[in-house]
Amino acid sequence: MNIAFPFRIAGDGRIAAATDSDHVRDMIELLLFTQAGERVMRPDYGTGLLQFLFAGNSPELAAALQLTVRAALAQFLGDVIDVGELEVEAVDSQLSVTLTYAIRATGETRTDTFVRSAQ
Repeated sequence: MNIAFPFRIAGDGRIAAATDSDHVRDMIELLLFTQAGERVMRPDYGTGLLQFLFAGNSPELAAALQLTVRAALAQFLGDVIDVGELEVEAVDSQLSVTLTYAIRATGETRTDTFVRSAQ
């Protein structure tokens, strides 16, 4: 059983579960929006994407972010997914990551968009 993210209790009073493909999506989201150093036992885990939310938007920054995210996905989830297209976009106070990937275990291809806004 895969525990749903964010953690919650389902209508039947049990821990909410997630399908295998939704669990992979949750793992990607956690990696994308975890700051490096945030996890005590894995200080190198994360992408640092959120620190660029207020940085000036430029083609160079976008290229650097895509490279950083692609490297983190390969390092931490390379045995779970094959990364296809990746687009990182910061508009005003919102960060959007659109990722096309294939789940290695099933061969299923998905395109998901992950969004965070400054609060």
